[in-house]
Amino acid sequence: MNRHKGAPRTAARTRRNIAAYNFQEQAGFLLRKAYQWHSQLFQRMCPDKQLTSAQFAVLCAVRDAGTCSLSDIGRAVVMDPATTRGIVTRLAERQLVTLEQDHVDKRRMIVDLSARGRELLEEVIPHAIAITEATLEPLNPAERIALIHLLRKLPNAGGVEGADDAWSQGPGES
Repeated sequence: MNRHKGAPRTAARTRRNIAAYNFQEQAGFLLRKAYQWHSQLFQRMCPDKQLTSAQFAVLCAVRDAGTCSLSDIGRAVVMDPATTRGIVTRLAERQLVTLEQDHVDKRRMIVDLSARGRELLEEVIPHAIAITEATLEPLNPAERIALIHLLRKLPNAGGVEGADDAWSQGPGES
């Protein structure tokens, strides 16, 4: 009988919570809004108007890893295999990266930066620093440190061990 007494209170509380829910105050909405602001700044401030922030991240990942597979890139930039493959293909079409089949495993594609890709990164990175500065401009120095610290604490943001490897690729897709 006690179970039934609490049920109406719980249902009423749930209805109040639903009525009071403001999607514009939710973490996902605010993160998406901040990301959209950052992306707009990137497109406005990047000297290469064809380069997207995702393509830039891939170029940086390849620079940092050296010659690597599509799987390595996907894990580094936290992208699914299809998105990673599409971005790398577009970068190869612009001759910013080179693609070749692995000599040992013909199913694997190996990616490296081209000379043109290295030159582009040297040109864009100073702008990327300014873009980050513009993104964080409304925050004071302590808030900037706190924001980066908190974002790193979220799952997968800071390389959390044991996190889902959703962007890893299956056999023949690396």
